[in-house]
This record gives sequence, structure tokens and C-alpha cells, in this order.
Amino acid sequence: MKIQAAVLRESSRPLVIEELDLDEVRSDEVRVKIAFCGVCHTDVACRDAVIPLKLPLVLGHEGAGIVEEVGAGVTRVRPGDHVLLSFASCGFCHSCRTAHPAYCEHFNPMNFGGARSDGTTTLSGPKGAVNSLFFGQSAFATHAIVPQSSLIRVDPDLPLDVLAPLGCGVQTGAGAVLNSLQARPGDSIAVFGVGAVGMSAIMAARASGCSKIVAIDRVRQRLELALELGATHVVDAKETSDLIDEVRSISNSGVTHVVDSTGVGDVVAQALQCLSLRGTCALVGMYPPGHRLPIDTRFIVLNGINVKGIVEGDSQPSHFIPRLIELYQAGNFPLDRLITPFGFADVNAAMDASAACAVLKPVLWFN
Repeated sequence: MKIQAAVLRESSRPLVIEELDLDEVRSDEVRVKIAFCGVCHTDVACRDAVIPLKLPLVLGHEGAGIVEEVGAGVTRVRPGDHVLLSFASCGFCHSCRTAHPAYCEHFNPMNFGGARSDGTTTLSGPKGAVNSLFFGQSAFATHAIVPQSSLIRVDPDLPLDVLAPLGCGVQTGAGAVLNSLQARPGDSIAVFGVGAVGMSAIMAARASGCSKIVAIDRVRQRLELALELGATHVVDAKETSDLIDEVRSISNSGVTHVVDSTGVGDVVAQALQCLSLRGTCALVGMYPPGHRLPIDTRFIVLNGINVKGIVEGDSQPSHFIPRLIELYQAGNFPLDRLITPFGFADVNAAMDASAACAVLKPVLWFN
């Protein structure tokens, strides 16, 4: 069938909306009509070749829509179901079998390989094959073929435009706090960088009952919103003369947990020094390939510091996303406060707004 998709043909260049052919659904695949898709900094990083991928490619990995067709082997959804899209995983490796699909042994080829395991793509055009299945989706398109492992069925009465970002950015920040750090009442936490990922960590920390929640950023408007969404304290990194001292002063002897969403090594070095004894630093930022952290190993050892890398919030989407939806429905996770809508035709404006930190979470609307 013919669809419209935003194609990246050259790195660091605008996406081009083109008419493409969508392949037939195979046994374990589902065709979804995309209604909304969040824009993530990972989309921007791939556009700008921070993460180099095969081109041409259709990006987009926070899709939400309605199931139109299912393959013969699909059991999780049926036509007419409302679904959210998340990353793909094999379901069979050790990580998948032990409820850690974000560390699937086949994560890279399934989410960044651009094709099915047999090398075929789900998209093609007059100029030939177009790489697809980005994070199991390629949802910057009116329709997508998706492996059933990427799908989460949701109540049709829920707002798909609000829930779409749960598929990646939101579950990354919230999952770092709820799944990996397992924050508890009375814990303290500092979040470095309060974009969509960091703000999700703030909201999750509040839902966990953390006593002190410190938001650190360079954008005053984001800090003001962080206070409304759960932060007990904020630190303007542009204004403070001693960030480490200020955070440690707020928390008396250092925070229990730190979440870094900035992807900047020098910031991580500061974050580590804000921790209490035996504290944990969660790294969830977009760190460029080959990036090195300026870490004082002696400080880490003598203070029992833990440094933890986290992918996708160490989430099992089929279980964790419904948990976040319950928090949202209860008024404890005001996800809607993060979102700015853009029409699909304005996909490049949405990408640029995300890159410039002008908005927290752009969400594309498909007519």
C-alpha cells in the first residue's frame, strides 16, 4: 500500500515527506495506522549522525495508533486495537527471558539495523529500498509495520497523543528511577538535565515518595516547571558558583541517587560528587560513541559509589508502560504537561525545536 513517510536521505539535512510503498504484513508483524508520534532526542542524534545509521531511513520511535492488520502468528493484538509502540526485542535471549528486554542480545540489529532479519525492508520507493524498523517502528509515517514485541495495547478511551512518548523518552527517565534505582520514600535524588527524560525522572521520584528532589538545568523555564511537577529544589547551573556544594547543602550529606540525562562527561563528574556514601549515579543521556567520563576512581572506591548505565529505563514495556498509565490516570504523572503538538508536515520544525531545547516533548499529529 502507498503511505506518506518522512525520509532522511542525507545526514544533518531536513527530512523529506515522500510517498512510499509499505510491504505486506508477515506472520509476526502488525500494520499500524499511526495517529501520533513523539519526537525524541535520539531521532535528532540519528539525523545528525551522532549515531551513524544506514540511509535512507525513516526515523520515529514513539508511535501510537490503531491496528489495521495482523499476521497469522500474532496473538497480542487484533485489528481495531489502540496501541503504543516501543522498542523491539527477540523474546528468547537470556535478557528477554529474565524481563530485561532493553538489553536484548539482538537489540542493535532489531532496532538500528534498518531491516528484517532476512535483510528485507518494510519500505521502498521509486529510488529503491528505504531502511525501516527504526526501534522496531519507523513511526514518522502514516503507517508502520511493527513486530508484535513492540506493541502495548491500551484502552481506546485514553488519549494517544499524551501517551505516545511513553514508548521511549518517558519510560527511560521514569524507569531509571522506578526500575533501576528503585527509589523509595525518604530517598533523595538529583536530576541533571530536565528535558523530557529528566522531567519524567522528576515525576517518578515524586511518585516514589522521595523526600528531596533536586532539578538541575540551565533553562529557567524548565526549572520552574520541574517545581510544579515534583521537584522540591532547583539549581540553575548558569547562576550557581558551586553546583556540587549547593546540591550537597540541600541534601545535607549528598543525595541517595543521581540521574544524568545530559550526556556530558563533565556534568557526570559533578553529579558523582553530589552523591552520598554508597550512592548511585544513573547514566541515561545520549553519550556520543567513544565518549569518556572524567571519573576520579579513588573517589568512587572510597565512597562506595555506584555508576549504572541504563537503557530504556530497564523497562519491560508490556508491564511498565501500563504502570505509568495508571500513575497518569491517578494524577500522579502529569505527562500532558510536557507535550507540544506539531502537524506531521512540520516534522522538521519539531525536530529543530527538540534539538534547540525550545520544547520538552514535540508530538506529531497525523490527520
